[in-house]
Amino acid sequence: MCLPSHASISVPQQTSPTASLNGSLELYSEPIANQNGQYAEFSALCSLISRRNRETEARRHKMGNYSEGHICHCLRRLATVRRNAVVTISGDRRKTGEQFVEDVLCLAFGLLELGIGAGDVVAISALNSDLYLEWLLAIAFVGGIAAPLNYRWSFDEARSAMLLVQPVILVTDESCQSWYSNFQNNDITSLRWHVSFTSPSSDCMKTWNVLTTEILKKHSGMSLPLNYRWASEGAVVICFTSGTCGRPKGVTLTHAALIVQSLAKLAIVGYDEDDVYLHTVPLCHIGGLSSAMAMLMVGGCHVMIPKFEPKSALTAIEQYRVTSLITVPAMMADFLSLIRQKENWKGKDTMKKILNGGGSLSIELIKDATLFFPRAKLLTAYGMSETCSSLTFMTLHDPRMETSSKHIKTIADMKHSSVHQTQGVCVGKPAPHVELKICTDGSSHIGRILTRGPHVMLGYWGQIPVEASDSTNEIWLDTGDIGSIDKYGNLWLTGRANGKIKSGGENIYPEEVEAILLQHPGIIGIVIVGIPDDRLTEMAIACIRLTENWLWSDTKVIHSAESGGLVLSTEILLRYCREKNITGIPRYKRIAERRGTVCHLGQLRVTKGCDLKITQCMKETIAYRTFQVSLDSFC
Repeated sequence: MCLPSHASISVPQQTSPTASLNGSLELYSEPIANQNGQYAEFSALCSLISRRNRETEARRHKMGNYSEGHICHCLRRLATVRRNAVVTISGDRRKTGEQFVEDVLCLAFGLLELGIGAGDVVAISALNSDLYLEWLLAIAFVGGIAAPLNYRWSFDEARSAMLLVQPVILVTDESCQSWYSNFQNNDITSLRWHVSFTSPSSDCMKTWNVLTTEILKKHSGMSLPLNYRWASEGAVVICFTSGTCGRPKGVTLTHAALIVQSLAKLAIVGYDEDDVYLHTVPLCHIGGLSSAMAMLMVGGCHVMIPKFEPKSALTAIEQYRVTSLITVPAMMADFLSLIRQKENWKGKDTMKKILNGGGSLSIELIKDATLFFPRAKLLTAYGMSETCSSLTFMTLHDPRMETSSKHIKTIADMKHSSVHQTQGVCVGKPAPHVELKICTDGSSHIGRILTRGPHVMLGYWGQIPVEASDSTNEIWLDTGDIGSIDKYGNLWLTGRANGKIKSGGENIYPEEVEAILLQHPGIIGIVIVGIPDDRLTEMAIACIRLTENWLWSDTKVIHSAESGGLVLSTEILLRYCREKNITGIPRYKRIAERRGTVCHLGQLRVTKGCDLKITQCMKETIAYRTFQVSLDSFC
């Protein structure tokens, strides 16, 4: 990913001025401690820090950045307009707008007592909950920078990320308790505090005298004015994204980026304060984070489930009358599979907005989604972490449109026509704040997709900015994607600039082939990857997820689909590709070192993905592409 020449990120050392309409921010020296007084030393240190902070604030004369955007702007609306409305539901906990804001401010005060200030990084690794939202806002309130870590990571992966961003606090829940046994021999020198979301249950965490969120909120009776700080350059979140080099990179995003992204979602998706939003995507991911910020700004109700599980998600939809959520194609397929088994599906009457990302929905999924969510506006989006989520949006179904069924047919026609026009996949028009352009070599209308605007990241944390390839592109972010823009302003994706497969002297863009095969009714998900091949340099293989009730046959079944049987085989796919003008198909082959049926489709091999036995190198390649399709592009 190329960066604008002005993007530069290092660990901030400078403190930004405090924004205070009432003068300096009042701090309290009363130490934080639990009922048993375990943290006497900790309390004394807090008192010392508080005195130092008061002295620092007293010396400040410079006015705050009142005109700058800040994600904590949402707090005043939540505390007033949504004062008595339930804004978070997490397990047995329900909080009104007033209660939620009070908890955020109490937590922010606890962070100030610890000496956390502008530019300090706080790492969070936890499952979704209301406490996660409170931590994100409290960190931003004091001018800190939140660094959400993927709770699925091993300790070594998390340690690598922490060594990069140098957090002063690590906040975890029980999902990461295994890490603590490793800290003794793998200290993160920057860490000063360990905090648990709730009271630690494991002995290992207790031996580390881990603080808790409740301990930091001890001063709940104290009033803290709605004044907040900014880190250097307005940085507020470091989102980790998978890079082609393997290790996650820290995408540094600003308050402004999150605000304009939120406004785009409010305008295009139509979120409002009456929405009940189900968190289906981890808050450590830009898709989940940006949508959460949009709902915080508008004052909707957040329904938290720890992580996505189809059954628990459907239960939450029915129990809390959920009106909006976000999905990826695999999630949608899981939803529909379970809904078909229900005799009485209550969610069809409440769901109003569904935003899909992380890949295109097949025509079959779109049709079924509109059948089981008949009142929902269904949209798809394209974006990435580096652009703070969504760059473009496209409406797939809108029940308010009388011609909605015709619109689905139009989408199907667009997908079909793209095969013959080789334009790629249509992902819609850019959001109002987004500027796009295509950088070509002059011989084609297809080229690199560039973007600029307040949504673009500051840069990768700790990396020296890459010089632009030429002076004309120095203020544009190169997305790393290849595509074109048609005469109606729609963006068409062809593939990744660094993800194309070189096979037999030809360039193959995985996304383009995926779009073709995804049109088959028996295929609900597909990932194309390239693997080394002695003769062709690289060989493209397709890992396929079959539509529910479809079967894979190892026999030479050709007419099963025509006779009504839901069966896929090598021969059926060979014929399907001929019909779609994928030419140069050699004869069927079986690959001895892999279980399952494999066939050549031109320079493409197709196999049932769950039966693929592969080398570690291939596994990493498939894992990266699967993550990219399912999550990393999620908006």
